Amino acid sequence: MKHFDVFNGDADGICALHQLRLWKPLRSVLITGVKRDVALLARVPPGAGISVTVLDISLDSNRVALLALLRHGAEVEYFDHHFSGAVPEAPNLKPYIDTTPEVCTSLLVDRHIGGQHRLWAIVGAYGDNLLHAAGTLAAKCALQSGQAGQLRELGEAINYNAYGESEADLLIPPARLYNTVRPYSNPFDFLANEPIARALCNALRRDMERALSLSADSVLADGKIYVLPDEPWARRVRGAFGNFLATGSPDRAHAVLSQSAHGEYTVSVRAPLAHPYGAADLCRQFAAGGGREAAAGIGRLPHDRLGEFTLAFEKAFADGSQAQGPSAQAVRPSAQ
Repeated sequence: MKHFDVFNGDADGICALHQLRLWKPLRSVLITGVKRDVALLARVPPGAGISVTVLDISLDSNRVALLALLRHGAEVEYFDHHFSGAVPEAPNLKPYIDTTPEVCTSLLVDRHIGGQHRLWAIVGAYGDNLLHAAGTLAAKCALQSGQAGQLRELGEAINYNAYGESEADLLIPPARLYNTVRPYSNPFDFLANEPIARALCNALRRDMERALSLSADSVLADGKIYVLPDEPWARRVRGAFGNFLATGSPDRAHAVLSQSAHGEYTVSVRAPLAHPYGAADLCRQFAAGGGREAAAGIGRLPHDRLGEFTLAFEKAFADGSQAQGPSAQAVRPSAQ
């Protein structure tokens, strides 16, 4: 049976798949891309006699392709923490979906395989800016002094590499990065032996210094909006900069926009860490928008809709409006 591994090209997607394949090795066709490439399932040709593992891309954004695969008899297992909408009922679908804010796909896989490759789950969680969840797991692993910091740095660097308008903006294509990670059951060995690991960490540090020299374009009552220039470094650092801002000001929401060569913005939104709700609902108001409660994005926001986005952002995170978290889902997590 031909197998496809379909995964987000960020730290969470790469680390989730890496754990799964360390636990259950399998020859597969890899389908991935930059972080904004979320409609990846349509690249799998429907047909009988295939199986598919999907990691860290929204079911709702891939619903049509998923239903086509299921109709043709494909066996599908689906691990994700983004907004899913209704999960199809099908005997050939195994969903492992939990959209609560303190969960990411790497943690879902860690749960599924009984923590057998937990260090990589910690890397993925740090990359997704789940600092408390990652730190809690790290505390259980009897790490030496400074090792949790190394895992955080690696997770953030792998995550940083996924941001860009296309793979031309990235330091290394996600599929190649996954294949570089693949031989290493221990992330500390990867850090010690692969030059790309240090190169990513150093590049992130340089790009963050550039971003930190900028001032916010809009300072609102409950958040800030930054518009970065039309440069590859700015597109790469957008997500990491958003995470840094969210961590530094946990009571405020943040949006970081980078400009594309096509006259549009790509948007990363971070809800306040103190009340991690509302980001997905905000971004789904716009075409090509989606994500999860604490962190979401818009793939293509026309320049002339920036004012509309600013008003929607201000309304979404007005004092207390996001604190209730009414749309948080926990969709069939017991399917394990």
